Amino acid sequence: MTTKSTINTKDIAIVVGVGLKSESFVELKESLAELEELCYSAGAEVVGSAVQTVQSYHPATLLGTGKVQEIAEMVTDLQATMVVIDHKLSGVQSRNLEKEFNCKVLDRAQLILDIFAQRASTYEGKLQVELAQMLDMMPRQIGAWQGSLSRQAGGIGTRGPGESALEIDRRRIRERIKLIKGKLEKVKKSRSQHRHLRKKQRIPSFALIGYTNTGKSTLLNILTKSDVFAKDQVFATLDPTTRQVHLPELGTAVVTDTVGFIRKLPTHLIEAFKATLEESAEADVLLHVIDLSNPSMNQQIETVQKLIQEFGWDQKPIIYVFNKIDLASPEMKFKIQDTPRVFMSAKTGEGLEKLKTLMIEQCQTTLQEEVELFFPKDQEYKIYELGKESKIYKTEPASQGTLCIASLTPELKSKWSKFLV
Repeated sequence: MTTKSTINTKDIAIVVGVGLKSESFVELKESLAELEELCYSAGAEVVGSAVQTVQSYHPATLLGTGKVQEIAEMVTDLQATMVVIDHKLSGVQSRNLEKEFNCKVLDRAQLILDIFAQRASTYEGKLQVELAQMLDMMPRQIGAWQGSLSRQAGGIGTRGPGESALEIDRRRIRERIKLIKGKLEKVKKSRSQHRHLRKKQRIPSFALIGYTNTGKSTLLNILTKSDVFAKDQVFATLDPTTRQVHLPELGTAVVTDTVGFIRKLPTHLIEAFKATLEESAEADVLLHVIDLSNPSMNQQIETVQKLIQEFGWDQKPIIYVFNKIDLASPEMKFKIQDTPRVFMSAKTGEGLEKLKTLMIEQCQTTLQEEVELFFPKDQEYKIYELGKESKIYKTEPASQGTLCIASLTPELKSKWSKFLV
């Protein structure tokens, strides 16, 4: 397993925001502030920043010539070891900027991948991160220069006739991608078997989704009385973690915590984490966890909603969990329109019972099945009890009893099984 992190605690960084003049400058600044937070999360110290809006991106350097010169001077003056650009860079642009700045240059996607490489601890997590790194590296390959894989290995059978170092690199990356995808497919099958077993047993399932660092892992811990790693940092969770929770009227259910989202999420990261994202795709109900105290809350909700649509999850029942109410101003509650919703604090437990009630209601609606039940004359009195627990659509008297058509949850089906037709 070769997940690589290129950032260390000695790195001194300058962050650079760049956008088109036709785009929102406010969003550009917010994205740059988030990039700065990502740098700190990766272990680097941010000592300066710069912003530029351009009519069109420069094909060789992305930024304008004057801005490139200005940042090069900042690098020298502040003794920076790294420049992070809040935009995707091509291989040519990265190489040209490294020459101009005389230091390491990363874009937003590479920075996020670096954080993932630092956080990956399990076999599956490391595989997914390495796959994302390889998918990211492939289009950036521009020639046999310093980072060439052809320098890292050699021998019989490793080079075809007339292959350049660049071709060798690309071939090795393709081979490695194929190998990793094969390994992840086995992990995917194992997860699929677990999900199939849960569905067979009719165990209700919930998935925690949301922007990174909104408190999903803390919520999982308080909901399921578990001790999953939770920290106030971006991408604290990479691997999906599933825990059991007991809900009155539903019985045993499972809750899965998954990797958080972020704006400008690299597409190859989504591709690599497909096995992880399937845990959310197969859940009965999604819990969209939102940080009510974050000034960029609306933008974060918008980012997650776009990804929900992109993944095809928009037909699933969603409960909006507005977390960190203990840190938010009281008037924030009155600005919220989304329903069904709950305001809570995963840290203090405030609102937890309301969330459980919503989970039960949503799951009952989702998992209910229309069934026929027959009650013999000597047990027709039980129809009244059934009516208190479920919705009865129709009753039809017969010579030996009464036929009922009702909507039942899996647990109620089990309870009334002897009356099922």
